[in-house]
Amino acid sequence: MYQHLLVPLDASPLAAVLIERAVAYARATAARLSFLHVRDDLSSHGDGALLHALSPELFAQAASGNAAVLVARAETAARAAGVTAHALVVTSERPAEAILRTAHERGADLIALASHGRRKGLGGLKGALVGSVTRQLLEQSDLPVLVMAVETHLPQYSDEQRALMVLRDEHRSLSAVLNALLTETQRPAPAQDRALLRAMLFYIEQFPERLHHPKEETQLFARLRQRTTAFDGLLDELQAQHAQGASAFVALQRSLRAEELTDFAAQAQTFAHQQWRHMDHEEKVVLPAASQHLLPEDWRAIAEAFEANADPRLGTGESFDRLASRLLELARRA
Repeated sequence: MYQHLLVPLDASPLAAVLIERAVAYARATAARLSFLHVRDDLSSHGDGALLHALSPELFAQAASGNAAVLVARAETAARAAGVTAHALVVTSERPAEAILRTAHERGADLIALASHGRRKGLGGLKGALVGSVTRQLLEQSDLPVLVMAVETHLPQYSDEQRALMVLRDEHRSLSAVLNALLTETQRPAPAQDRALLRAMLFYIEQFPERLHHPKEETQLFARLRQRTTAFDGLLDELQAQHAQGASAFVALQRSLRAEELTDFAAQAQTFAHQQWRHMDHEEKVVLPAASQHLLPEDWRAIAEAFEANADPRLGTGESFDRLASRLLELARRA
């Protein structure tokens, strides 16, 4: 039985399926997971090398992409399921070699990944994946390699699946930022990065508080109330928690502006744990109830509403995923 899986991730929709399957396996077997994203080495290309020479800061932003939030979401999903997990990002222009090297460095005994190749039957797997990272790993690896999904064999996502994926991803992004916020507040006060803390609060204010929570109430909660009254009490409590969280968030902002960092750290701890309990109730009770009672037209409307959250809404054209990733990357470097 494999005890440590290295799970390479990319930014495709296939990653969500891979994360779910890897977490399910690890939970059933008490295995641990290492999630890995290999980002391209932009400095090895002409344009990237020029950008690095002209502006190292802009180069760092371009090179990081959304890698930090991608692996942080995976790590958060694993830990929510009680699975020991670690997330890391490496830079290489040879992803297969980087994956194999990292697997050995981390002590993994299985590489589990998803393939983007076309599969026309087991006998055609190798030929169909020519040139892909999967093919290179199958040829080079001295560790077992498990191809857990093939893109062309995955059914098109239903509206319900689309809605559930984006809801859970938004929860995982918020959880990752909250984790980074608490990590920063645990540093000695003189060493805490005030600008980074303000940026994290900006993300929480602009995304969860102004977009995610209101849409939960007007879309998910409202539609569930229309289909059944069995969960009205819980939904009332969750909406009250939204209001309480908003008030607690205002207090957080006030403490940071006043440089009351001891109070800020304590308030951040309370706020984060309240948010985690809140999201846990939603994922363990509300989402299963919605799957049982909502109709296809409900899921279509919910999916469209929440997928709109991915659009740039920050004035500068930067998406919330990109902002979260930059925050997590800055926190990692701090």
